Amino acid sequence: MHPILDDHMHLQFQGDNVKAVKEFLKLGGTHLIMSHMPYSDMPLRSLEDFERQYERSLSMVEKVRKETEVKIWLTVGPYPADILRLMEHHSIEKAKDIMMDAMDLAGKWVEEGRAIAIGEVGRPHFEVSPEVWEASNEILIHGMEIAKERGCAIVLHTESATPEGWKELASFADRTGMDRGRVVKHFSPPAILPEENQGLFPSVLASKSNIKKALEKGNRFTMETDYIDDPRRPGAVLSLKTVPKRTKAFLQNGIMSEEDAWKIHKENPEKVYGIEVE
Repeated sequence: MHPILDDHMHLQFQGDNVKAVKEFLKLGGTHLIMSHMPYSDMPLRSLEDFERQYERSLSMVEKVRKETEVKIWLTVGPYPADILRLMEHHSIEKAKDIMMDAMDLAGKWVEEGRAIAIGEVGRPHFEVSPEVWEASNEILIHGMEIAKERGCAIVLHTESATPEGWKELASFADRTGMDRGRVVKHFSPPAILPEENQGLFPSVLASKSNIKKALEKGNRFTMETDYIDDPRRPGAVLSLKTVPKRTKAFLQNGIMSEEDAWKIHKENPEKVYGIEVE
């Protein structure tokens, strides 16, 4: 029996958290990579606030480890839109400095073994001023420098992936000496071919059509739900049940081979994140 890994999801204390994970487990899910998310009920004005937010994410991971058999890892980093929250209290320069420091802190967490990668970081997926866009790119490049230093992956949250966008992100990786294959594009479309993703690594949103299209091109990708565990939006973005259900259904009807499943759920994440998926 091969592992089944969801490459990008979130849990919240006010959401289903462990209950959702137990459903994932019941359906055959085995491994989760949980990405830190900004908590709107916690202040965000300083580096100390980021540390408190990261701590909350880690305590959720520890709760899952204690109460279930699912193997779960954490990624941490300043969420791209956090710069706008900081700008409610600071100048853009000061906000950028705090974001840079939060990126350094994420690198420290990786070094200490509290997180496996820096993420989700990048740039806002909605329109912002040219100044904020430029600052966000500088913060992202700094994040790649840290990931390169720490020898870890970096998980990107950006605008919708376009050919120009993939090229620009790949150029940032090259500029910092970061291995393109360890730059994970979260919420990726089925851009599996090297000429589509420029060698960056696609974590594909696990809708039926996305995964079907991805498998027609190859198996160099992982599957994610981007589950946000928000009681106001149950099952958004996709339910935590999706990856195990989709994988099993596709294996049964021959859309996915055993080799594909092994590659997607074990070999790819091991290579990208430097983890062991037993």
